[in-house]
Amino acid sequence: MYGKIRSIHTRYFRLPLEGNLVDAIHGKHSFFEVITVEVMLESGVKGVGYTYTGGIGGAAIAVMLEKDLGPLLIGKEMQCPETMNQMMARGIHYVARGGIAAFAISALDIAFWDVMLKQKGMGLSGYLGNPSSKVPTYYGGIDLMLTEKELLSQIEDQMGQGHNAFKIKLGRQDGDEDIARVRAVRRLIGDQAVFMVDANMAWDETAAIEMAKRLEEFCITWLEEPTDPDNYEAYARIGQATSIPIAMGENLHTIYEHEMALRIGHIKCPIPDASNAGGITGFVQVAELAGQYHLAVHSHGMQELHVNILAGLENRGYIEFHSFPIWQYTMQPLTIKEGCLEPSGLPGTGVEFDWDKLEKMNQ
Repeated sequence: MYGKIRSIHTRYFRLPLEGNLVDAIHGKHSFFEVITVEVMLESGVKGVGYTYTGGIGGAAIAVMLEKDLGPLLIGKEMQCPETMNQMMARGIHYVARGGIAAFAISALDIAFWDVMLKQKGMGLSGYLGNPSSKVPTYYGGIDLMLTEKELLSQIEDQMGQGHNAFKIKLGRQDGDEDIARVRAVRRLIGDQAVFMVDANMAWDETAAIEMAKRLEEFCITWLEEPTDPDNYEAYARIGQATSIPIAMGENLHTIYEHEMALRIGHIKCPIPDASNAGGITGFVQVAELAGQYHLAVHSHGMQELHVNILAGLENRGYIEFHSFPIWQYTMQPLTIKEGCLEPSGLPGTGVEFDWDKLEKMNQ
């Protein structure tokens, strides 16, 4: 027990995005949403959690936090985050198997971890038991509709900022254009650089297999979300048809979905996101599950938090340096050194928001 929960305060922010950020499933991103939640104990100890969206659903997440999860938890004794996670899932179980509820539960789970770690005076990576001073990262662009010249210019800029691994979007109407862009990027970054591609569910199974085979000559580290993430059997067949490792995870919101992706879909690169997979609790569960398959676990988005999680995991993989710059609204700068990010080491989750900046930029 950590103390009785006095209050839960939710805030919603709509933050601008610059540039021509387009992918195959969402279209153009002009803003993103961040939903924060502050848990205050009777003792005065507080923790902050958060989640985010690509611009849709944030208001609904905030309402669920305020109207459903808040009343469920206020006045109760805070227990360990894993127990609180189960309590939330059971408390709203009829509407809580993924979807909006997964985002809301994830935000509160992160807040409960923040409270627990602050009370213990520990940082997240140290608590998880395998602390590392650095974690490899890659730049994940939302760049489907950039011209080839713009795409290469963007990657050159990221190389100048310390990145040595890169992921680009696929899923143009003409597959030949995808291949031409991949060829141009591989030529720019060199034969040895880590290079991923992400189709954002753009293809059916047949097209995915065809494109995967065409991509094999470019030494691709992984092919992400080639088709609908619910079709685990298709993922297995795509994986069997190509030498490129298949990745997914950002659209899987429960541990059961991640388990099926590994057991049935035979994916080789699980990529959960703590914002929707059950928070830190859910992310660690996915990492443990991946370990049973002798696989590394990677992360999607939220690099300011995921660096502190992955730095504490034995089977850590790559952190995506995502194009939604949540980290720019925190008090901790992220510095890329030789293609790696360093965990903050601060007590708690290691993420402290710049509230003034969030309010100033809120649309």
